[in-house]
Amino acid sequence: MKAIRGRVLLALAALLLGGCATLSPQQRDHAAGIAVAARSSQVDCTQADACALASPLRALGERALADSTPAAPKHYARILDGGPDALLVRIHMIRSARRSIDLQTYIFDEDDSAQLVLDELQAAAFRGVKVRLLIDQLSALKKLDTLAAFASVHANFEVRVYNPVLDRARLSTPMYAVAAACCWGKLNRRMHNKLLLVDDMLGVTGGRNYQDDYYDWDASYNFRDRDLLIAGPVARDMAANFAAFWQSPLSVPAERLGDVARFLQANGVPAPPHRPYRKPERVQALLAQVADETLIRARFVEPALAVQGVQFIGDLPDKHVDEVAESVQAGVVLQQLIASARDEVLLQTPYLVLSKPAQRLFRGLHRQPDPPRVRVSTNSLASTDAFIAYAISYKYKRRYLRDFGFEIHEFKPFPADAPFDAGPVGADLDELPPPRPRQRRPTLRERRLAERGLRSAPVSEAGRSSPFASPGGLPVRLKRAGIRMGLHAKSMVVDEAVGVVGTHNFDPRGDTLNTESAVVIADPAFARALAASIRGDMAPGNAWTIGRRDSSPVLPGIEFTLARVSERMPIFDLWPVKYATSYEFVSGPDCPLPPPSPFDKDFRRCHTPVGDFPEVDLGLKWLGVRVFTAFGSGLSPIL
Repeated sequence: MKAIRGRVLLALAALLLGGCATLSPQQRDHAAGIAVAARSSQVDCTQADACALASPLRALGERALADSTPAAPKHYARILDGGPDALLVRIHMIRSARRSIDLQTYIFDEDDSAQLVLDELQAAAFRGVKVRLLIDQLSALKKLDTLAAFASVHANFEVRVYNPVLDRARLSTPMYAVAAACCWGKLNRRMHNKLLLVDDMLGVTGGRNYQDDYYDWDASYNFRDRDLLIAGPVARDMAANFAAFWQSPLSVPAERLGDVARFLQANGVPAPPHRPYRKPERVQALLAQVADETLIRARFVEPALAVQGVQFIGDLPDKHVDEVAESVQAGVVLQQLIASARDEVLLQTPYLVLSKPAQRLFRGLHRQPDPPRVRVSTNSLASTDAFIAYAISYKYKRRYLRDFGFEIHEFKPFPADAPFDAGPVGADLDELPPPRPRQRRPTLRERRLAERGLRSAPVSEAGRSSPFASPGGLPVRLKRAGIRMGLHAKSMVVDEAVGVVGTHNFDPRGDTLNTESAVVIADPAFARALAASIRGDMAPGNAWTIGRRDSSPVLPGIEFTLARVSERMPIFDLWPVKYATSYEFVSGPDCPLPPPSPFDKDFRRCHTPVGDFPEVDLGLKWLGVRVFTAFGSGLSPIL
């Protein structure tokens, strides 16, 4: 036994030494020289506009800038709810760029949608456009050959990696364990900002990363998300924020990181990867729309709202410096907006885990003589991609309802207005790739996916950086198959006067660990449009309502007291009966839309209870939820 223990310790020590080993400055310079020397300087276009696509969107941006004065800036805003439209507008913007493209993101996969964006960024660089790609270390471009290729592809194309731990662009599972052991504080501070900026004129920001499931392109699981397209002077503020990240010492050129540098020295410069699209016909259909000026004008320009009171709020890299950051953080601004509410707060977050300052804020609002109505749109256990985050929120349902006055609407995995045919018994068979014969035994991960009717695992923003994610990072098993959806939008409306679309999940990570950003628009017309979108996600066909459970006829006061005491325990929360449960609206002559509030006397007459976890085939997950609620207070700071 001692011999085994010794070998384990020796192996761990070797891994630590290997993981922490760094290149000499000379070796790093040599690798960077390989990348720089390989970069093409060829420019395929001699026109002053870099052969950019004629764009009604660009014309909208030019109009906004031309009509703006320092005292009266003009802006146009378009809410992007649909996934395919969000991808279409990104590709159109990239093709319309004449001078610069800045892209900042947390997750960047290498599936169809992400590959398409990489192809278009590369093409823009060869047209003569300066392209800067800033990605977080943990969740973007996981293959070293991809990073090495794009670090070397063109003089107009630069790639930097934010906050790399252990001098690496990529962390394998063993190296992640090493990083967690030696550098947990640094590892847990991530760049969660999402921004696409073209010519400092047009910007897109919001919840979406670069992965198929953010654009309704995944065959198993997709996100209901939201972006904002903004045209006007505020794009310059976005540019300044991006520049602060790009120039930060925390943002390291990909070719200067240890693992990429070693790859370049050992293998030279690889060709830019282009893996065959899984569904090329879908890609071609989207590309056919990119240059359709009539379509672009109808979908994005004509519906755009002329808005006032536009502000971009963004954290800076100094949030990740040990000293107290001097900049005003995005979370502080959002809390100030909530504190100003008089009538209503509409809050949409995928992970209902509140920081202590946020809890104090909502408790104070609820104690006002005439408190504002607070309606929350969030995930159910059936729809979430972050099981642990849901378990923590489940622990505090009583607090949300009684102490904060929240009206909580949990998103259904098969919403009535899904943009595809989820089907009661499964996905459209035409969407499924033909089965391929396997020559090897399926891995444990593959078997877990198959058990859930999945072929690929959705990636959780909350789970990627946490070692406590559920097995395989998968959503829970449901009672029926089909293409499910999970909520990922981060938005807020205050008093139908101010609307916010951004990256902040209104959680402890966003307050203290992640850098975040958002666009705040103090314009009633925009606020009403955003409110309508959020309320759509809370509609009975799309969400269940959380309400108080009927009291037990036997000793209800004792039952409530025991549940509250159990909830407050920092280690175990084992009382099985929670204060709240899920309800389904039942329409009828006496129950017209909109449904009554869970605090309304008619609530139970118009709603029927459907259990704590509707649609979920719990199995052992029931035990998991109960166990992890025990550690909610301890886990919430890292989720």
